Amino acid sequence: MSETTAAPHRADRRPDLATNVRIAVLRLSRRLRTESTLEVTEAQHSVLSALYHLGPMTAGTLAEHDHVQRPSMTRTIASLEERGLVTRGTDPRDKRCVVVTPTEAGNELVREIKRRRNAWLDKRLARLTPDERQVVAEAATILRRMVEE
Repeated sequence: MSETTAAPHRADRRPDLATNVRIAVLRLSRRLRTESTLEVTEAQHSVLSALYHLGPMTAGTLAEHDHVQRPSMTRTIASLEERGLVTRGTDPRDKRCVVVTPTEAGNELVREIKRRRNAWLDKRLARLTPDERQVVAEAATILRRMVEE
């Protein structure tokens, strides 16, 4: 291949917008998780958060919500129950169904993780200029709209 027809070197390529956004969102998400997770795995936090925000659910509904297999969800629920973060009880409408409910300790843990994640992010946002914060605010609104479509 001649110099003019050779494929550009990897270092010469600039990632497109989709790649840049994907990488930034993934890295931010990873940093938030590592900076603030307290005594629970991300899977356990996901279950607690769903219960906190959406209310009591069956194991099957939680498994669908988290896109995991039911046996995996059953293990996660069992570990949360052992730690006193959730309880299992019967559904008042259908006694055959078991409903998972967060305990006050589980709800408090979700609030504390949220507080720590916000504190970590607030510290970084405070380092930005007012114009940069405005850009981030606008981008956040747009990203939320994209996800909700």
